[in-house]
Amino acid sequence: MSDEEFDPSGERERGLGAGLFERDMGPSSSMAHLYRGEVHRMTRWRERLDRTTNWAVTVIAAILTWAFSDPTNPHYLVLVGLVTLAVFLGIEAHRYRGFDVWRSRVRLVQQNVWAHGLDPSTAVDDESWRRKLSEDYREPTLKVPFEEALAHRLRRVYLALFSIVTGAWVIRVTAFAQEGSWPESAAIGMVPGVVVTAVVGLAYLAAVVVAVRPRAWHSRSELRRCEVDDWRET
Repeated sequence: MSDEEFDPSGERERGLGAGLFERDMGPSSSMAHLYRGEVHRMTRWRERLDRTTNWAVTVIAAILTWAFSDPTNPHYLVLVGLVTLAVFLGIEAHRYRGFDVWRSRVRLVQQNVWAHGLDPSTAVDDESWRRKLSEDYREPTLKVPFEEALAHRLRRVYLALFSIVTGAWVIRVTAFAQEGSWPESAAIGMVPGVVVTAVVGLAYLAAVVVAVRPRAWHSRSELRRCEVDDWRET
């Protein structure tokens, strides 16, 4: 090994990353490769979200089909569908928080590198974007609270699914009731129908509140900033 290859002072190692990200960044630059990698990660996590949603829709369709296939089938099977939806929602909210880690990096590069490169007359969106990206690579952190992730998935998919299943349960214990009328028809074993109905109603109301309440969004979605600005102006 020559003296040039061996550097006991570590000066070469300290300057190893210098010059990787210059202003004249072309399609083959390190930043371009970094961006491609982050987009790939984001896409893979997006596919995981879609896979969970597909499973939720399939399971709910099967439960509702079986529940309404025979009037003698118990109505609480529809409530099992609601519980199943809640489980899928929790899984998808967890995955969304991971997805947002990669998407936030992609948006940081889009806003401060590609947007400025396409139109240099505009100012860089965030002057400290390099420091933020560097810190995130050193210590990756989840940027979206779990409750916000729940709200996002409820708005996009799950509130509609909860509405469909809850509506199906109401029809099942009213129009398709075999034993008595509502609220007696909503009873499950020793649990009175009024209590069951109250629990279902409160659960649905809680989902609506989480989905629609005003909040300052932490997600770096392309459209999220408009929603934040609209909320702040009000």
